Amino acid sequence: MSDLVVVVYPDEQKAEEIRQRLFELQKEYLIRIGDAVIAVKNDKGQVKLNQLMNTTAVGAASGGLWGLLIGAIFLMPLVGAAIGAASGAVGGALTDFGINDKFMKELGEKLQPGNAALFVLVQGVTGDKVLEELRGTGGEVLKTSLDHSKEQALREALAAHPITPEAAAATAAPTS
Repeated sequence: MSDLVVVVYPDEQKAEEIRQRLFELQKEYLIRIGDAVIAVKNDKGQVKLNQLMNTTAVGAASGGLWGLLIGAIFLMPLVGAAIGAASGAVGGALTDFGINDKFMKELGEKLQPGNAALFVLVQGVTGDKVLEELRGTGGEVLKTSLDHSKEQALREALAAHPITPEAAAATAAPTS
């Protein structure tokens, strides 16, 4: 089962920094991410989605390859590639993986201009370790599908002061 977490940051740069940190945690097998999208509201009130994968481009590339192969069989590789790329692009544009785009744009309308919302679809997580890594990064939880206790733990971790190396050493030092 996946959980959705939406956190608002003051700008797109901070949201991207956190998204990249989550990808690093994924490489360490501490979190499994199904999708991670940044929604930004510009000064004109338009919401832009910064997605990981452009489904139109992926569809066009895949369709072009298959069209080229099928076209080669019928001795018309260029025509096959062109038809395959066009149909793949249309199919890719109509495909929506992960978090629903319409939902993200509707929620993005609630943002203040310049703010960014990080949408993360979490498929698995080692909660305590990930929360420690996100401790003090700021951000305000806008929406989650987490239960109340996990949501509260996330809010507290984001708002808490980060642990500095000096503070960690002081708490780890044995007292005599």
